[in-house]
Amino acid sequence: MLTHYMDLGWRSIRKTPVLSALMVMAISIGIGITLISLNVFQLMSHNPAGERSSVLHMTQLWSQGPDSWEEYSANLTYQDTMNLRQSDIPVRSVASFRSGGAIHAEGSDAEPEMRSIRVTDSEFFAMFSVPFLYGGSWDKSVDMEAAHVVVINEDLNRTFLGGGNNVGKIIYLDVTPYQIVGIIDHWMPRPKYYDVTNGSMNFAESIYVPFSLTPHEEFPVWGNTSGWQFEPLITYNDRLLSEKTWIQFWAELPDEDAQMQFSQWLTSYVEQQQALGRFTDNTRTSWMRLLDVAEYLTDSEVVPEDNRIMIGLSALFLAVCLVNILGLLLTKFLKRAPEVGVRRAIGASRRQIFLQHMVEVSLIGLLGGVIGLVWAWFGLTTLADHLGMEEALGRLDPSMWIMTPSIALGAAMLAGMYPAWVICRTQPSVYLKSQ
Repeated sequence: MLTHYMDLGWRSIRKTPVLSALMVMAISIGIGITLISLNVFQLMSHNPAGERSSVLHMTQLWSQGPDSWEEYSANLTYQDTMNLRQSDIPVRSVASFRSGGAIHAEGSDAEPEMRSIRVTDSEFFAMFSVPFLYGGSWDKSVDMEAAHVVVINEDLNRTFLGGGNNVGKIIYLDVTPYQIVGIIDHWMPRPKYYDVTNGSMNFAESIYVPFSLTPHEEFPVWGNTSGWQFEPLITYNDRLLSEKTWIQFWAELPDEDAQMQFSQWLTSYVEQQQALGRFTDNTRTSWMRLLDVAEYLTDSEVVPEDNRIMIGLSALFLAVCLVNILGLLLTKFLKRAPEVGVRRAIGASRRQIFLQHMVEVSLIGLLGGVIGLVWAWFGLTTLADHLGMEEALGRLDPSMWIMTPSIALGAAMLAGMYPAWVICRTQPSVYLKSQ
């Protein structure tokens, strides 16, 4: 019976091409706009840390003096970072910041490229579940005794070394040779939760080098640097000794007891620093906080309030489209009232008439959903290309392909229920008398 109803619905759509096209376009535009706002919201609100979200903690300190900014800085100073790395309470701890440089390899046909670099500790890969194709992280001893080793991603491995297992080979960052110890598989967390300060939807870095090399190689800082007082940075060592904040510090604390112990350790650390003349904002009652991944993403406003407002506005726009579709369906169905009256007279039940028209409405909804996906893809691509939207947000999330039929069917059926109910109540006697 369903096949028969679908055949009748398709015939009806073909009989009224202009009216049917108007309804399909109306629902497709409404769904397209809704998908754009849902796609952006879903990508930005996703927590890629999964089960580990509650054990990974961003560590923040109120190191600035009075009359500075009113919020915790997401980053730490170099001296605080080096001191926090000494704590043995976290299961793992990782300091990192974003840098960059020219990458090239001897014997490669590829031209040197400027690539983003993550300067970090060996436990970064285990803490953030980075998958390896070949090799692994550098030895933990390198975190204390600097060595020129590097982990690269598969894209860079293919570009400069032709792909395959190239662990042990040499690649150059600017003019310095580094030995490859690991090659990671495709890894692109969205949002980039380990460092949202440089763009939550940016790509993960291509290259990872030991944090211990920082004072030796004097890596440029490609991320945000903040300072609450004027400090001239004439040399790189000035930066290392300054109150400038530019380094992220994560601690893996598996339970509440570990979190409490680390909080107490941080409190003692702040007291020690105050005795040395730092952490001078006496208006504070707390100089530290630990944020798990979900809290960190919320605090960093990875999902701005504007996104939620956009979802509401797109839903209202879809509702306006549905009201218009309701009127068009009512007009279309009522034109078929004589035909329905005859069908009722020869034995068709109200239920059958109602189901037939709802199947037709569902076909219109599905057609609108398909075209709505095209609108959404076109809209996201346009936003990414011309309005400066980050590249990841310009891609249609795979879940939208599953969500779209549900939205399209639900919206169309909601708009079609009243017209279908009106037409199924047609009195056959009225049209039989007129014949």
